[in-house]
Amino acid sequence: MSYRLSNRSLSNLKQCHPQLCIVVTRAIQISRVDFIVGAGIRSIEEQRENVRKGVSKTMNSKHLPQEDGLSHAVDLWPWVNGDIPWDEFSVFRCVADAMLQAAQELDVELRWGGDWDRDGDSSDHDFLDGPHFELVSV
Repeated sequence: MSYRLSNRSLSNLKQCHPQLCIVVTRAIQISRVDFIVGAGIRSIEEQRENVRKGVSKTMNSKHLPQEDGLSHAVDLWPWVNGDIPWDEFSVFRCVADAMLQAAQELDVELRWGGDWDRDGDSSDHDFLDGPHFELVSV
């Protein structure tokens, strides 16, 4: 099944780095599960609130505008039967599989929050951020 990005998802990508947009666009075409772009760029206030709530661990987030004024991170949420399955890490891994494959195809270096050190093992991390993807270098 082929999926496509909703208008809301496209809007959330508007202030993201073009490389990230291209990877997300390719990933939705090859993904085994539908997903939405939940977050792209964030304000300092939004990031501060995410740290306070514990859903982010740093104020040095790539969701904040970088030197080029764009976000170098995006959060993708699986969309299954009209809902986001927050408690099913395996579904977030399916989105990650598509994103990492798309990044490889497009020669874009990407880091997933479910495997920060990119060693293929999610079990060696204290903080898993399954929705999070960021550019490693631009």
